[in-house]
Amino acid sequence: MDVVIVESPAKAKTINKYLGKDFKVLASFGHVRDLPAKDGSVRPDEDFAMSWAVDSPSAKRLSDIAKAMKDADGLVLATDPDREGEAISWHVLEVLRQKRALKDKPVRRVVFNAITKKAVLDAMAEPREVDASLVDAYLARRALDYLVGFTLSPVLWRKLPGARSAGRVQSVALRLVCDREAEIERFIREDYWQIAAALDTPRKETFEARLTVLDGKKLQKLDIKSQEEADGIKAMLDGASYKVLSVEAKPTRRNPGPPFTTSTLQQAASSQLGFSASRTMQVAQRLYEGVDIGGETTGLITYMRTDGVQMAPEALDQARAAVGKTFGERYLPEKPRFYSVKAKNAQEAHEAIRPTDFSRTPDQVRKYVDADQARLYEMVWKRAIASQMQAAEIERTTVEIEAKGDGRSAGLRAVGSVVRFDGFLAAYSEVKEDDKEDEENRRLPEINSGEVLQRNKIDVTKHTTEPPPRYSEASLIKKMEELGIGRPSTYAATLKTLEDRDYVTIDKRRLVPQAKGRIVTAFLENFFRRYVEYDFTADLEEKLDEISDGKLSWKEVLRDFWQDFSRAVGDIKELRVTDVLDALNEELAPLVFPPREDGGDPRLCPKCGAGKLSLKLGRYGAFVGCSNYPECDYTRQLGENGENGGAEAGMDGNKVLGNDPYTGEEITLRSGRFGPYVQRGEGKEAKRASLPKGWTPESLDHERALALLSLPRDVGPHPETGKMISAGIGRYGPFLLHDGTYANLESVEEVFSVGLNRAVSLLAEKKAKGNGRATPAALKDLGEHPDGGGIITVRDGRYGPYVNFGKVNATLPKGKDPMSVTKEEALELIAAKAGKGGKKPAGRKGRS
Repeated sequence: MDVVIVESPAKAKTINKYLGKDFKVLASFGHVRDLPAKDGSVRPDEDFAMSWAVDSPSAKRLSDIAKAMKDADGLVLATDPDREGEAISWHVLEVLRQKRALKDKPVRRVVFNAITKKAVLDAMAEPREVDASLVDAYLARRALDYLVGFTLSPVLWRKLPGARSAGRVQSVALRLVCDREAEIERFIREDYWQIAAALDTPRKETFEARLTVLDGKKLQKLDIKSQEEADGIKAMLDGASYKVLSVEAKPTRRNPGPPFTTSTLQQAASSQLGFSASRTMQVAQRLYEGVDIGGETTGLITYMRTDGVQMAPEALDQARAAVGKTFGERYLPEKPRFYSVKAKNAQEAHEAIRPTDFSRTPDQVRKYVDADQARLYEMVWKRAIASQMQAAEIERTTVEIEAKGDGRSAGLRAVGSVVRFDGFLAAYSEVKEDDKEDEENRRLPEINSGEVLQRNKIDVTKHTTEPPPRYSEASLIKKMEELGIGRPSTYAATLKTLEDRDYVTIDKRRLVPQAKGRIVTAFLENFFRRYVEYDFTADLEEKLDEISDGKLSWKEVLRDFWQDFSRAVGDIKELRVTDVLDALNEELAPLVFPPREDGGDPRLCPKCGAGKLSLKLGRYGAFVGCSNYPECDYTRQLGENGENGGAEAGMDGNKVLGNDPYTGEEITLRSGRFGPYVQRGEGKEAKRASLPKGWTPESLDHERALALLSLPRDVGPHPETGKMISAGIGRYGPFLLHDGTYANLESVEEVFSVGLNRAVSLLAEKKAKGNGRATPAALKDLGEHPDGGGIITVRDGRYGPYVNFGKVNATLPKGKDPMSVTKEEALELIAAKAGKGGKKPAGRKGRS
């Protein structure tokens, strides 16, 4: 018997059926080891030695694998067919060697691009060794990401309090989003006019022609700049005579695109299905791992992390057969179509994404899968089929028309097209973002050269130039691919990280940079510009690919990078915060000092009328404040208008919502440096509560304010312990708390409505997911966190003493007496831990 290692339990179950009783298939659940989230996990001074850690769930799985190896004849590593999959196989192998579980038993590495019986059995017949070059490339990428994150992030925390972290690819993606926002802010709109004539043929058929030439001069888009000028031209055209100068019908061919890669799949799913990148990959993963079809579980698509555009020869034959059967022989080219990739630095190590069996049509599959899977599978099937079909034949007609009148002449043009043969369009027609009605897609009536046309009417329309649109997930992925930034497996995770860290938000499917994200980008551009340059990041990706090919030494690449990077970090450590603020004030002027409605100086303090506004940095982030502080306490959030911001400046900016029915104190809605909040009473002892995510100042009334100020809310005593269960809102959202154990609630509204039965059930589920281990008892209670959301405590865990707040556990420095920890020290530890992204969930495949 051989032990076979795959990544997911779903795959393990399916592959075990394919291989039979002579094999035992076990799942690693993704990565089994990772670099601990602490300093010293990568040590440049020791030739980039790395310390790996195994979390508890992974330790148990590795023990199960080692135990199974005792009675096994050999080990088969069958993880995913990419750099990450190779790394997981290497990690498993290293741990088993350390445990001395292998002895002299043979180890084989197999890869398959699809989870079908044939693909798996074929792979088992062609084993190889673990690819050292792919592992080296993984080690280099992991070390680079760690060194950038753990070296640059502490600089951010010191110089930009409130910033979460900086990552190698993440920072460059964020820069793209922020640069586009700055481009939009700089854009100056211009008005222009366009003129079109509705003309009738001698057969009384009407069509539209646009003005392109005036008095012998070819008109550009912005040439007609005023209503008066447009009206003058209209008057001339109203009295003109029209004659067709030429009619040119030109046949063109439109070829199909290749099957999907990871990035083109994500782009198409966004445009056509409205899926986010992460949702696309989740659905694709399920299609890849397989579904039960007629009693047999089989994968429906090939591996979905790829930048290759070719299909295997047997897949080409299948696709061509399906084209002939589904659409007819006329739609089948004489020879198969072959594609080459255009993306920068593409490796093309794997096939494009395609169905594992082309005879399995979307209609046949639909009854076995959920709605999302059905829609994505249909798109993959149609795109792959279309890639092996005939070109579409389109006839493009251009009509040139002359207008003469009042001693002047003008030229007009009508363009239309007709699909003479739909070809691949019969299977798949791509919908692109921001598609608008194109005049070339219009059909024209019969028009002959030399014919006289009759004017029907002249339309004059005013237009305004528009700035470039904000990036969507799809268009940002496309741009990153064009620039060679990141790799197929990283796109979804990178975008999710930007959103999770509040660097961007998604509004109407567009990425909107938040103040925190723009400040981080401006800081990096001013003081670490080289490391957020597009070419530098792409060149580094290319070096990682050369490591994969065995052409470069991974440690040599790390040495070159670290030498310059560590020097740059060392220089910036000496930088004064005032220097940082001066640079950011200038770089982010449109954001920090938006124009005032009265046209006044946007940097003049609206409260004292004498101080100058400037960017300020507080423990929880940046805000705008007056230079006359503490005499003037004016503050406002970034991006707020000068006159309307600064609710803390005085009562004029506060909205009175009513009085507390029990204390009689006034309840007000205010705006502070951290956003809108409600306050009961005045002074230091006043109760305050920030508006939770999804609540707007406009929607807040007296009743909702009272509910917010009453948190945390007692739900009721737990039936087993008798201790109170409370509900509240913290940094990580709505939660339940019972005896030191937290459980998430689905929505903010549930905080105010959750009942005792549901609360007990949620807490039980949370405990079960945590393997039944109770949270260690608190050694010391440090009081409520200033942001709200729960108590800060000091606890003693299996790895030593730590401070706890919500989901954040921050280890105490070595030698620190847990009973001597102050609240201020705990807040710093918690902020630093949260800034590093916290602990990564166990068992997930961390692609970087």
